[in-house]
Amino acid sequence: QVQLVESGGGLVRPGDSLRLSCTASASAFTINAMGWYRQAPGKQRELVAVITSGGTTNYADSVKGRFTISRDSAKNTVYLQMNSLRPEDTAVYYCNAKESRAGWSGPYELDYWGQGTQVTVSS
Repeated sequence: QVQLVESGGGLVRPGDSLRLSCTASASAFTINAMGWYRQAPGKQRELVAVITSGGTTNYADSVKGRFTISRDSAKNTVYLQMNSLRPEDTAVYYCNAKESRAGWSGPYELDYWGQGTQVTVSS
């Protein structure tokens, strides 16, 4: 199965930047998309950004213009560059990967999650 290893979280001040990294196992050649979700205390997990195997990106409205998702195919790694961080961005950030599989009824996806990395934005 796909293994996701995250890094880059930490404690920063409002307006600062962080870059999160997520590296998938070398055998994960069937991944359709990778993205970042976040979950704040008492809140449901929400999508932050996603990038497909074709390079298409999408962002939550709350992070548009501030966050950038990118990938390095050679390193099998996806990044989330987070600029102009706000206290509302405080959450555990999870890397997500969707692996395409062929089933008897057609293709389906397996969902994989990283362990999560804490991002805290506080003055």
